[in-house]
Amino acid sequence: MKTAFVTTLLVLVASAAMAQSPPATPRVDARQERQDQRIDQGQANGQLNTRETRRLDRQQAGIERAESKVKADGNVSAREQRRLQQMQNHAGRDIRRQKHDRQRVFPPSGPGTGANTSPGG
Repeated sequence: MKTAFVTTLLVLVASAAMAQSPPATPRVDARQERQDQRIDQGQANGQLNTRETRRLDRQQAGIERAESKVKADGNVSAREQRRLQQMQNHAGRDIRRQKHDRQRVFPPSGPGTGANTSPGG
């Protein structure tokens, strides 16, 4: 009876160790999500043009790739977490700069768009 219990316990422990998922980085994931939302919002309201949006999206993808590499070995060290945070800090500054650089995407004007193009308005 004892042997069966110990054997069952060992099997459970071994299967749990094998099924272990990669380390979680909830802060990094939550911040990535917020930054993606900021980019989407900037594009939707005209604060970001197509080129800026594409560049910021590529930057976010690079952070996601770095996060995947960090998680690959099953352990995220403090140094790796700091590096991811630095990358996100840089991206956050870039998002803010691009959103507030006074470049705007205006709706098209001209015949057929319903926009009043006369100088008097």
